Amino acid sequence: MRNFRELKVWEKAHQLTLSVYKATKIFPKEELYGLTSQMRRSCASIPANIAEGCGRKGSAELARFLQIAMGSASELEYHLLLAYDLDLLEGKNYESLSSKLTEIKRMLTAFIQKLNAER
Repeated sequence: MRNFRELKVWEKAHQLTLSVYKATKIFPKEELYGLTSQMRRSCASIPANIAEGCGRKGSAELARFLQIAMGSASELEYHLLLAYDLDLLEGKNYESLSSKLTEIKRMLTAFIQKLNAER
C-alpha cells in the first residue's frame, strides 16, 4: 500500500482538477449537467483512481487503476477540445489545461510501464 499524496502524478492531477473546476465556473448554466459535469467528473476521476489504486494490494492492481485514470484523462482531453471548439474555453486556458493533462498522461504511462516491468 502506498501513500497517494506522496506521488507527483497524483499532486499534478489534483491541481489540474482544481483548475478545471475553476475554468468551468464560467460555463453557461445550461451546461451544468452536460459538459461542466462531464469535465469535472472525468478530471476528478484521474486523482481518485490513482488514490484508489494506491489503497489496493500489489502492483498489478495499482497498474489497473492507473489505466483507468489514463482512460479518464483521455476523456478529459476530448472534453477540453470540445469546450474550446464551443468557445467555452479561451485559447490560453485551453492550452494551459491541455499541456498539464499531457504531462499527467506521460507520467501515468511511465508509472504503468515501471510497474509492469517490476512484475
